[in-house]
Amino acid sequence: MRIIDSLDFIDTVENGVFVTHEKSDKRYPLHQHQKGQLTYVEGGITYVTVDNITYVVPARYFFWIPSGVPHILKLSHSATVLRSLYFYTNDDDKSPFYNELGIYAASDLVIEMIAYTERWHDLMVDPQTPNFEFLQALKNILPSSINKNMQLQLPISDNPRMVKITDYLDIHLGKQLTLADISDKFNLSERSVSRLFQAELQVPFLQYLKALRIVKAIELLMKTEQSISEIANTVGYVTLGSFSNAFREFTGIRPLEMRNKREG
Repeated sequence: MRIIDSLDFIDTVENGVFVTHEKSDKRYPLHQHQKGQLTYVEGGITYVTVDNITYVVPARYFFWIPSGVPHILKLSHSATVLRSLYFYTNDDDKSPFYNELGIYAASDLVIEMIAYTERWHDLMVDPQTPNFEFLQALKNILPSSINKNMQLQLPISDNPRMVKITDYLDIHLGKQLTLADISDKFNLSERSVSRLFQAELQVPFLQYLKALRIVKAIELLMKTEQSISEIANTVGYVTLGSFSNAFREFTGIRPLEMRNKREG
């Protein structure tokens, strides 16, 4: 059963856990559910959009979506494998973790425990099901098993002028783009461009450009065999060192570590 086909079923047993494991390249439209969602991205890249902000979730990371939060899921390509568990919420007050959107590197223990749940694929598991305690244990260890919340964000806007600028940035990432370059390209003052980014995306121009470059770098690390130096050049970094430092600033790890996660 695909995630989108499960939406009416997820909330049917309040104290149960619905489990599904699927390989897909689909886009799931805006939806929500009353259970908290734990999803491990085993391969590929997944994009989670909440409140017009898209979060990037690479392979071997998991994300948690709290109860009742409307969201869109987009899977990057057919190699993307999602392992999802939808948990009861009656104990969510035990930790702030359960009430915050989060993206985390998955520990070996969490990966192994999530893999074990495949035996319940497409099933609603309730407290009367044998080994239900295993699912309780998995939920309980999440707050203590995480490190940095990655939160790599790429805000989006429907404003036609903003869309033209962000599309241009996306296509020309390899260039040394500046605020002056964009202002000249679109016949706007630098002040007008800065105000547009703040008003529509709530981030400065330079911050958006850095985030876009790191998002594209993650896609190349996960989907291609390009060397890290080639990727740095493709997304607009002059030196490998500056690229590696920027990548770590956004993700908490170096590009090579990210690539090793794909291969691990």
